Amino acid sequence: MRLNNHLGLFGPPALGAATVLALAGAAVASLPGAEHIVSQKGKRFGPEAVNLRPGERVTIVNDDSNFVHHAYVEAPDLAYDSGDIEPGGRAVITFPKEGDFFVLCGVHPKMKLAVHVR
Repeated sequence: MRLNNHLGLFGPPALGAATVLALAGAAVASLPGAEHIVSQKGKRFGPEAVNLRPGERVTIVNDDSNFVHHAYVEAPDLAYDSGDIEPGGRAVITFPKEGDFFVLCGVHPKMKLAVHVR
């Protein structure tokens, strides 16, 4: 089996790979279900607000090395509770409907992430 036969499908390997990566990046940014990364660090969410489309998700990443965090949403149309998020841990929240939501930290009450879904 010769693997290099498959490279010809995209033209020259260097140009083809760059084109495929550029197109993939553009497609991911516009697809429903796209993922947005939000950091929990220093008792703050970063960024502190995100704009999503219905069906997109936020991945909360605990970027602190010495704090446990927690992420939860309490809204009429969405309830989510991550439980404890250890340093380096992640929690994924999908926002299926339009609306304005707040993601809060159960450990650090002043932490707030505003999520606007349109």
